[in-house]
Amino acid sequence: MQFQSIFHDISVRHNLHSIKQIKYHAAEISVNEIFGDKVMITLTPSEVKERYGQMFCKKFLVIVDEDAKKAEIIEQCCHRGAIEWDVMNRRRAGGAVEAITVEGASMTISAKLGTYPINFGAAGEHIGGQALESVEVEGDFVTTGWAGIAGAGVGIAVCLPQAPGVLKTVYPTEEDLKAGGARTCRTKITSPKYVKISIGIDDTDTKESGATWVLASKCAEACKIEGVEYLNMRLIQLNPKVPNKTTNCVGSALNFAVRPDRVDELLIFVRDFIEENAVSKDTGIAVIRGLSLPESPFLEKIKTEILTREECEKEAERLGIEYIDSAKSKGRIGALGAVLWANRGIEAAGLFGEHL
Repeated sequence: MQFQSIFHDISVRHNLHSIKQIKYHAAEISVNEIFGDKVMITLTPSEVKERYGQMFCKKFLVIVDEDAKKAEIIEQCCHRGAIEWDVMNRRRAGGAVEAITVEGASMTISAKLGTYPINFGAAGEHIGGQALESVEVEGDFVTTGWAGIAGAGVGIAVCLPQAPGVLKTVYPTEEDLKAGGARTCRTKITSPKYVKISIGIDDTDTKESGATWVLASKCAEACKIEGVEYLNMRLIQLNPKVPNKTTNCVGSALNFAVRPDRVDELLIFVRDFIEENAVSKDTGIAVIRGLSLPESPFLEKIKTEILTREECEKEAERLGIEYIDSAKSKGRIGALGAVLWANRGIEAAGLFGEHL
């Protein structure tokens, strides 16, 4: 009966036609607002779940880079098919979407800040049945605007609004609460603002012991800081022809989504964990902030040439990349390479020019 309620009119106790205002309370906050004859209904994730039953979205996270006017929206579902259909339709609809990547039952949307027209309607040529209309930053929060029709309306009105990471969802009208069938729904979903921190690490091991990727992975798993979300670890193949290396010449990168007031705490944690557990005295740790991928000739050089620490430090300064290690040694070369390739896909793990 819970699932059936998605596709039929809301029960009379939720009918807003005959009354001027109904207040839903979450944490003692009234969450309805009246604008003229329209009542905008705001529900928390728990209220959405109570109303419709448990759905399938496992994670919803929005990272923003206000200087670059960009956002990255990470969404994880229980079911791969739902993610794949949503991706194809959101790309077709345009709006705030610039690009989307998929890994299994997860997607990452590269979006632009602002509000944009969408090619939205029943799925067809050049038309998407689900769309991202807007991404707006409001202080410490981000609000994303969505449109969906039929089953895709269930996705943006029922599934996403109860995802872990969502704070509240605004339904512009009562009709937007009635998802499914051939109905069209619109929602505005508010979540905390995160920023992206990428950390390159190298030279934590020796020929006798250690493995940088293992130490980096353990560091990520040990980080339990509230407001810090570990995203992934990448292995970056550096130049295997350099003479002064452990064996394979591979650096590691850690990517995090971080609440702005937790960035310093994260960097201190990573530095201390890595340096306290490294078996090398040459460990390098480099940090880049934001969503823009820096363009640098060192993307190729780090995989093909023999570089000096001084060259890498100069390039890091030019790009706004910060070294936070204490050693100030040769590990900074690989750390720069790792952070430059941290968000450039599977090619990071290959030799330069190597592709799947």
